[in-house]
Amino acid sequence: MPAEQIARNLAFVNWTVLAGLAVGAFASVVLLRLRTDATKGYLGFTGLCAAAFGGLAWLADGALPAIAAAGSPVTVDASWDLLRRVLLAILALGALGYSIGLFRGARAPLLGIGTLAAGLGTLVAGALTWGGGVIGSVPLALQLIALASAIGGSFAGMILGHWYLVTPKLSTGPALALTRGLLWVVALQVTLFAAWVGFGGGQNLAPFGPLTGPWALFVWLRLLVGLIFPLVITWAAGQTIRTRSMESATGLLYIDVGAIASGTILAAGLYFGAGLLV
Repeated sequence: MPAEQIARNLAFVNWTVLAGLAVGAFASVVLLRLRTDATKGYLGFTGLCAAAFGGLAWLADGALPAIAAAGSPVTVDASWDLLRRVLLAILALGALGYSIGLFRGARAPLLGIGTLAAGLGTLVAGALTWGGGVIGSVPLALQLIALASAIGGSFAGMILGHWYLVTPKLSTGPALALTRGLLWVVALQVTLFAAWVGFGGGQNLAPFGPLTGPWALFVWLRLLVGLIFPLVITWAAGQTIRTRSMESATGLLYIDVGAIASGTILAAGLYFGAGLLV
């Protein structure tokens, strides 16, 4: 049964969510620090959250099974385990150091960019571990980076919405930049979904085969709940920010986090359970 197959691979799904939150949230912090006037309090707090997620992902990584669950088409190349775990540790520790620096008023661009590079390297190493070879690792790496950008960016946006509620005179620049970037990320995910489903991505299925096969229910949920719905909600959040309706924007961003997190879980479960890229 598809649901049971996803459940058997929850350890990999958990890693994807935690690592995605860490990388995506920290990327939001670095980019907002470099491009906007976001406050050091918000950036430092979100950076600490990214460090915590990175630490949890590192702990989860050590508990990953050596092979995927029975019935999963995904193969595990353990030769990348050490690199993946080292990069995860660098991400968590670097995010912690960067956050402390932010609270003290430092910019530390090299530390931020270097730590972000380690985070991206973690996702690439994960793709090399579970991609079934270099060729298969390329689309999986793109998928993991897109998932991380979406779930981490939505989390950072939700926290930023709260910051506006307690500091209403803040410039809307950071919130607009974040929602605009998140909108582009989700739009990219919709495009990738169409391309991969159209070409049977992941397991060389017939074009559009995942939409009608045994995994169709989860594939449609991924599209409607995890992609189309967040696309609309993110756009609506951006419009409310423009009118400084920050309470409404925060509520929408809360919904966005839930929908994108659900979509991330579905996407990870479909890959590790059925080898489907969606």
